Order: sequence, then structure tokens, then C-alpha cells
Amino acid sequence: MGRRAGAKDGGIVTTNGSVFTDAELRYLSDRRLGRLATVGRDGTPHVAPVGWRYDSEEDAVDVGGRNFERSKKYRDVARSGRAAIVIDDLVSVDPWRPRGIEIRGRAEVLEDPPRVRIRPERIVSWGLEDDDLFRQHARTVG
Repeated sequence: MGRRAGAKDGGIVTTNGSVFTDAELRYLSDRRLGRLATVGRDGTPHVAPVGWRYDSEEDAVDVGGRNFERSKKYRDVARSGRAAIVIDDLVSVDPWRPRGIEIRGRAEVLEDPPRVRIRPERIVSWGLEDDDLFRQHARTVG
């Protein structure tokens, strides 16, 4: 790992040029449903299932959906500039084998189409790389 040259966020990058590891990128390329977390004006957390996609050019996650610009999620991000998303699944239930990734960071609202872009600052993944399914790989990247 190293630092992204000229990065505004000073982010740590892996050898593939992304803040995500190769295993995390493989996992992100195969999923479409996640849970977006934002914070309301009164400080109340809000979590909702969302569709998303990884934008390799921006090394960020874009979240959107039908009438997204009218959603609480969109308004929360416009106001706070922060969001987190969890993308996870179960490999099996017997034995219990969860895997996933949590991405927290700065967020911005974008238009055409309306969406939220999350620029990672903290990444936590589990069950993606080794035999210890409950070992977390956590790092600050921004």
C-alpha cells in the first residue's frame, strides 16, 4: 500500500491503484444491493436498502434509485456531506459464513441521474480473503 499521488484526500491506495484491495474489488463487481446509512437533521440514524455501483474512474461508490432526488437519503447527504454503505451476503448459513464490506466517507449529491457518491475514508471488510471468516480488514484511506 502507498499514498495516491496528488490525491486531495491523501488516501492510501493498494498496489492496484485503488483504495480497495483486489478481493474487495472482486466482491464489489458482483453485488448490487446494499444498505445506505445517513444521519437526519435531528441526529437520528437512517438506514435503507439501495441499489449502487462502483465507479472505477472515481474510485467511489454511487448510490441511486427511482425518484432518488426526493428521498430522505438524498436530502441527508446534501445537508451533512457524510454517508456509509454496507454491502454483504451470506456464503452459507451452516456453517455461518458472512462476508461483506462497509464503506464510510465523504458524500456528495450528483444530478443527471440523481445519485449520491461516497468517497471512501474508512473501509472494513470481512470474509473476503482468508480462512478466518470473522477477521476484519479495517483501514483508514482518506
